[in-house]
Amino acid sequence: MCGITGWIDWKVDLTRQQRVVEAMAKTLAFRGPDAAGIWLSPHAALGHRRLIVVDPAGGGQPMIRRRGEQEYIISYNGELYNTPELRQELADRGYVFQGHSDTEVLLLSFMEWGPDCVRRLNGIFAFAIWDTANRRLFMARDRLGVKPLFYTQLDSGFLFASELKTLLAHPLVKPHLDKEGLAEILVLGPGRTPGHGVFCGVKELRSGYSLIYDHRGVHLSRYWNLKSKPHEDDLATTISKVRELFLDTIQRQLVADVPVCTLLSGGLDSSAITAVAANHLQATKGEPLHTYSIDYEGNDCHFQPNSFQPNSDTPWVNQVSKYFGTIHHSVIINTKQLVESLIPAVLARDLPGMADVDSSLYLFCCEIKKESTVALSGECADEIFGGYPWFHNPETIAGDNFPWVRLLNERMKLFSPDVVKQIKPEEYQARRYRETLEEVPHLAGEDSHKARLREMFYLNFHWFMATLLDRKDRMSMATGLEVRVPFCDHRLVEYVWNIPWAMKTCGGMEKGILRRALKGILPQGVLERRKSPYPKTHNPAYLTAVRHRVLEILHDPSSPLLPLINKRALLNLANSHDPVFPQPWYGQLMTDAQFFAYLIQLDAWLRHYKVTI
Repeated sequence: MCGITGWIDWKVDLTRQQRVVEAMAKTLAFRGPDAAGIWLSPHAALGHRRLIVVDPAGGGQPMIRRRGEQEYIISYNGELYNTPELRQELADRGYVFQGHSDTEVLLLSFMEWGPDCVRRLNGIFAFAIWDTANRRLFMARDRLGVKPLFYTQLDSGFLFASELKTLLAHPLVKPHLDKEGLAEILVLGPGRTPGHGVFCGVKELRSGYSLIYDHRGVHLSRYWNLKSKPHEDDLATTISKVRELFLDTIQRQLVADVPVCTLLSGGLDSSAITAVAANHLQATKGEPLHTYSIDYEGNDCHFQPNSFQPNSDTPWVNQVSKYFGTIHHSVIINTKQLVESLIPAVLARDLPGMADVDSSLYLFCCEIKKESTVALSGECADEIFGGYPWFHNPETIAGDNFPWVRLLNERMKLFSPDVVKQIKPEEYQARRYRETLEEVPHLAGEDSHKARLREMFYLNFHWFMATLLDRKDRMSMATGLEVRVPFCDHRLVEYVWNIPWAMKTCGGMEKGILRRALKGILPQGVLERRKSPYPKTHNPAYLTAVRHRVLEILHDPSSPLLPLINKRALLNLANSHDPVFPQPWYGQLMTDAQFFAYLIQLDAWLRHYKVTI
């Protein structure tokens, strides 16, 4: 895993812009702490920061390969899980390899198949290749959007980078927000419209898209999307295929030249990954797997079950670790750490995020990085198999809005009436919702209920899952930790997409088909455990701390947050100690404490990035 950046310009001599390119690449040092490199030519410059996972000696970047008079240069962030197959096919076609990195395999794949190479890739990636002969840049992002990639156009050129901070390091890119960017932050945040870069003129290359930039400008192409078709396999065959795809995915993603661990919550998804990884590691290397869990100081006495978090993880973690003989590490976060890390989490994400849900993950990854460089995590199973509560709530299914977004009007009352009038929250949210529904690949002949469930899955893929993947990438890579997400294997996603809802919930349980596929792999109790999300703190000291910090901000006349908020309403709220939100206002975890923490992050973001509106 790495950080990438580049600059194409038809009028500026980029061989004289080394300092600018180095400054941009330097902002990605935490993504790639092990090595750095830049490549310069008169009209193209590529920068790279490397986190070494495979082929320490032969995988340096930017990587250059030649074929006759043609020269190709790549800057790549990601992992290919079908490297052996691609390597063999290229060798059969006469290519000679200088190392064993997936970077070289990817570059030679482009040289052989051009832009169509992306259709052959199984992995998580964001990369850019400069073709010197044709003076053309090619970029692509993986099918599910696990790895980030942003870009912007200049008067005579084009910039790209793994992260927004890198683009902002260029002197011609300014941190300016228009009404739409402000709506992204205040209305949709911590989510973000697919393809939207928030800052004026900045865009995100969407998942499953490639891009060509040349003298004619930017040309976007969608190389992958979900395809709806009748599911013809019976239940037994479906269970077998899900199991087969899952096992193959895990084994592919365990390949690394550095230590690999798993994140373990004791839930179905992380336990399944842990089970396969532990068995594989013991069988191939005779070594135990290291596993990691997170919890919070005070949760042992303050945890209260609810419909979103029915039980505590700790007993389940201990059971799974003991069952598979893992070396387990329990990371305990205290309130002071959680509050103090809200700001580093903003700087990692470049935007206000999921408050302490982000900052706790950042702290968690810091601890994991002390022993491991690669971790496998259970993200995305709920989006793919339908595990979230909103998939099972008739009222939510019948709704006409993003199911994880709630209490918009109540939140907007806490912001400046003038700002709210400008950004038109309900209208903006409704527009983004309708745009997404227009993309859904419906299946002809489906009844209205099945068609609506298909819409629900599509919404989750491109919004909620994207937010969680962005969170996982930023918080982990900010610590130099690579996190792989096996449930995002596109083969598994494509197959499960068309499994009928009745089959997905076989046995009357959420993710029933996955539970059946894991029978014999996991202990029965874990197989039957109800979904419980990523844990958060239940310690009332945290709510007290973030309320106090918000009051400090409200009494600071220099705070850039003040023009955006309804100060009187927020003062009353922060001083009253009454509950603000009766249910999560975003996702499953973000309630009162997270709203105050989000305001803290918003204030810090406006200050640090010197955002203008």
